[in-house]
Amino acid sequence: MARQLITSALPYINGIKHLGNMVGSMLPADVYARYLRQRGEEVLYICATDEHGTPAELAAKDAGLPVAAFCAQQHEAQKAIYDGFALSFDYFGRSSSRQNREITQEFARELNRNGFIEERAIRQVYSLDDERFLPDRYIVGTCPHCGYDKARGDQCENCTRVLDPTDLIEPRSAVSGSSRLEVRETKHLFLLQSKLQPEVEAWLAGNGSKDWPTLASSIAHKWLTEGLQDRAITRDLEWGVPVPADEWPELAADGKVFYVWFDAPIEYIGATKEWADLEPASRDWRSWWYEADESVRYTEFMAKDNVPFHTVMFPATQLGTRAPWKKVDYVKAFNWLNYYGGKFSTSQRRGIFTDAALELLPADYWRYFLMANAPESDDTSFTWELFSSSVNKDLADTLGNFVNRVLSFSRKRFGDDVPAGHAAGDAERRLGDEVARLLGEYEEHMDSLQFRKAAQSLRALWSAGNAYLEEKAPWLEIKTDQDAAALTLRTAMNLIHLYAVVSEPFIPASAKAMRSAFALDGDTATWVTADQARALDAVPAGTAFTVPPVLFAKITEEDLESYRERFGGAEEPPAA
Repeated sequence: MARQLITSALPYINGIKHLGNMVGSMLPADVYARYLRQRGEEVLYICATDEHGTPAELAAKDAGLPVAAFCAQQHEAQKAIYDGFALSFDYFGRSSSRQNREITQEFARELNRNGFIEERAIRQVYSLDDERFLPDRYIVGTCPHCGYDKARGDQCENCTRVLDPTDLIEPRSAVSGSSRLEVRETKHLFLLQSKLQPEVEAWLAGNGSKDWPTLASSIAHKWLTEGLQDRAITRDLEWGVPVPADEWPELAADGKVFYVWFDAPIEYIGATKEWADLEPASRDWRSWWYEADESVRYTEFMAKDNVPFHTVMFPATQLGTRAPWKKVDYVKAFNWLNYYGGKFSTSQRRGIFTDAALELLPADYWRYFLMANAPESDDTSFTWELFSSSVNKDLADTLGNFVNRVLSFSRKRFGDDVPAGHAAGDAERRLGDEVARLLGEYEEHMDSLQFRKAAQSLRALWSAGNAYLEEKAPWLEIKTDQDAAALTLRTAMNLIHLYAVVSEPFIPASAKAMRSAFALDGDTATWVTADQARALDAVPAGTAFTVPPVLFAKITEEDLESYRERFGGAEEPPAA
């Protein structure tokens, strides 16, 4: 059985991420990693903060901190939030680590020795008012392809076309806003992607990319159809992975560092080495990344703007080293989660950010909503009305109310232990068959990384319990046949335990609360088989139980009003 390597796009260091960032990479990767672990797979889930580049330098300057201190501070702040969302990273590293620096420099050396890096004199934009060369990202202007007036010099976030600063119409400095720009000559290293294009095409054709989501495969093939261009991979910055002096002494003396999009994907490997170096006797980072094509299945999670770099540029980099680095097997790409029809924006502080989300409500509310509405096939839009409808109907009414009324009613009528009652009858057999069928659907969707469909199947599992309860009506049964009511409640309690196990990837804290309601010795089950689902006997009669606090509180109209007042958003009816 292949081991499962999972990575999600690295969150950039300058600021707390919004919900769109969360649902576009880290959260679905966590849901999938949790699911695979529960199914008995060996999983390594790696992520890290992406810390290099001009934005980090400028943010540190604004904060009045040295850039290294700023990045260390922001790494801890982001990690605390991801812990709050219960993201189960095996390791959450830093692209500024020693390990990433060493591996990135070795990648560059090998690429150079194999003839895929070239030193070129280029003319680059220099800001007279800022007294510095401006990296592509910090030149803004109008995109020549779509007319977007806030396009960056490296890529237009509106149409996703890769740009050069000289392509922009009416360019200006993103640092000062100055248009007093001139072009001066400087030297940089270029990755000769044009020479690597045939190899990238062959790799894509042979690695199963036809099974990727259309979003991921279409973006990758679009880049190849348009033709790979040689790309500058160094910048004039103080903060970054230095160009190694043993290979390029002149550029190293000039203080050149590698472009963030060169070293950031390598950090997946670097972070794995960071993880292994903590326990070198028991962890081997190379076994996950080197000569691992047959022993490791590698799945990447990212939003669509990151797809070109991970499906074309990074594989080209790996191929050019001529070393047997593990390359991605499956790319799960996501569209945008918008906020009332407009884009979430870190720079414009538009939308809901992850720290504010956790201040408002527990993580499971957000985890479930985001995955149930994940932007898989197209862009989706967050509204407070849709959010409250999902929380109230699915979590509070369907799941939370089922758990509370079953346990509360049983305690009131039968005490603190699971009642015995009759043996299972036809209603229980029908329920078991339906639960086994729905569980199979849920597993199928999770295996194929179809998270919205998986959430629908999970919701259907929860609904099956309510339908059974309404059919049996133990509040009526107990008036004439206490053993019949006891059977119904015992069966329902077994459903609660099943829900606790299979819901954990989506709502881990609530799953733990449901499971801990039962005093089951040696309850080590990590998943539920179809036969176990049909039997519904994991919680036997006589097991002590407690009634947990309310799992999910409903969101009221008053809550909605306060949320809209704080975060904005016109009142709209929830989507059907």
